Amino acid sequence: MGPHERTRIRRCTATRALLGLGVAAGLAAGSLAGATAATATSAHPPKPATTAHSPKPAAPSTSASATPLSQSNLGLTPAEAEKVQIWLAAHWQYTGPVNGALGTSSWAAFQRCLKAEWNYTGPINGVLDMATLRPLHKMLRTNWGLTEPFDGTVGPKFQAAFKRFANGV
Repeated sequence: MGPHERTRIRRCTATRALLGLGVAAGLAAGSLAGATAATATSAHPPKPATTAHSPKPAAPSTSASATPLSQSNLGLTPAEAEKVQIWLAAHWQYTGPVNGALGTSSWAAFQRCLKAEWNYTGPINGVLDMATLRPLHKMLRTNWGLTEPFDGTVGPKFQAAFKRFANGV
């Protein structure tokens, strides 16, 4: 594997982490608490989940009830999310549909990437939680221009770095 491919892998990993942070922040702030699965999988999460001024979320549960956290594009458009899914299928055993909606299967594949490249130590369960967001943030800081320290939120700078990742894979 050449150095360019390693960078692509690291960028992909960072992108997924960013997606997870945005979803977790929105749910913790209560902005997505009543969201349906269809709403949670939309390409554009509610504004409170993506602003830099959102309160710092509590660590989300890793139980089965936390699964909706994994149904978020973290600010990516459906076309950008499709690029990520294609990359995941090519490199991280993603076998789900390429539909522009990052769901549990997409996040499980991203967790495989994070485990191999960015010290993710959690289970491969497709749940987008703080354990998944932290290594994704690290990936985005290392390879995709994110400059902020990890604070558990997915703000505009995190989303911008995740978009750079999605458009660079």
